[in-house]
Amino acid sequence: MGVLYYGADGSELEFDDRLLAHLKVVIVGKLRRRESFTLSWELEHAQGSGRETIWLDPSIALRFRFFGGRPPQLNRAWIDALTRTANKGDMRLVPEPMPGDPIANPLGDFT
Repeated sequence: MGVLYYGADGSELEFDDRLLAHLKVVIVGKLRRRESFTLSWELEHAQGSGRETIWLDPSIALRFRFFGGRPPQLNRAWIDALTRTANKGDMRLVPEPMPGDPIANPLGDFT
């Protein structure tokens, strides 16, 4: 599991290394353009269920920590899907599309 350290207090948010690598690409790209947005995800039952949301802004400290030794091969379709949700103002953790999945269609629409 990777960790996204968020804010001045370094709150730890755990994500799978593969997911975190894809989130990093989208988050850094948007923050580089000085675009603020939220990131939302559903909590596991062990965490009490529900949803959690954080505000992402260039002024907020972030640090990405990966526990795997090698960076994963990135899935462009997944980056595009995550980017589409972020461009709507609330980035959501969508499942990784596999080749041929409708979510990865060339029109960029969720179907």
